[in-house]
Amino acid sequence: MDPKKTIAELIEHRYGVSSGAGSDMPAEGELASILSHRTHRRFTDQPVPDELLEVLLAAAFSAPAKSDLQQGSVVVVRDAAKRQAIAKLMPAMEWIGTCPVFMIFLGDSRRIRRICEMRGKPFANDHLDAFLNAAVDSGLVMMNFIRAAEAVGLGCCPISVVRNHIDAIAEIVELPDHVFPVAGMTLGYPVAEGYVSLRLHPAVNVHVDRYDDSNLASEIDAYDRRRDARFSIPAEKQRNSDIHGVANFYGWSEDKARQVSTTERDQLAAYLTRKGFNLG
Repeated sequence: MDPKKTIAELIEHRYGVSSGAGSDMPAEGELASILSHRTHRRFTDQPVPDELLEVLLAAAFSAPAKSDLQQGSVVVVRDAAKRQAIAKLMPAMEWIGTCPVFMIFLGDSRRIRRICEMRGKPFANDHLDAFLNAAVDSGLVMMNFIRAAEAVGLGCCPISVVRNHIDAIAEIVELPDHVFPVAGMTLGYPVAEGYVSLRLHPAVNVHVDRYDDSNLASEIDAYDRRRDARFSIPAEKQRNSDIHGVANFYGWSEDKARQVSTTERDQLAAYLTRKGFNLG
């Protein structure tokens, strides 16, 4: 458990700002664990027992599901050749090939369509919402999996970059129509405790009665400064410096703006269409 004494201290450590909320709540239990979440990319050689993985997946699929349709699925990639084929697609993420367990979480609209066929009923919701429902269900399952894994001392790293290689990965794990990768997931026993990543303050993303981002510029600047004070990105790590140059101050917002200034995953709609989704 985190050595901090109260939930308020955990919140301050997460956001870099103190509000006093949770000052009378001890830093223990599930709430403290959530506030102390860390992503892990480096793992020991210790294997994850199959029975424990089964327990974690049982917890994962206990997540809420849209209308009880349960449109999430997962592929546990055990075959060494398939693992290496996927790892070669993303060589900068060597932990994909070395982690004890690698999985791909899926949005699965196939199952309910097959059930409709089995029961002689039409699937009358063949539009964009069918894709969205399956994606959200998969995301909820993923988050439950992460919480369950951390509860037993394991670490995880979701990997959205699998969607950069969606066609190749779909072929490797043989995905049928109406099934799509949402993210990969590494799992194992962490080699180190890791660190708590500073997040945007709730003042940015919590709205009351109406959406209001009138203070976004000042909030983002303050967040950039707080984050830089905790960990300053060195000049050699600045993203796309050959295009954008080297910034005198390189905060989170500059890094993220540079990240999304380069097109990626524009093949997703074409993939989904080929897999039978109607995105209209």
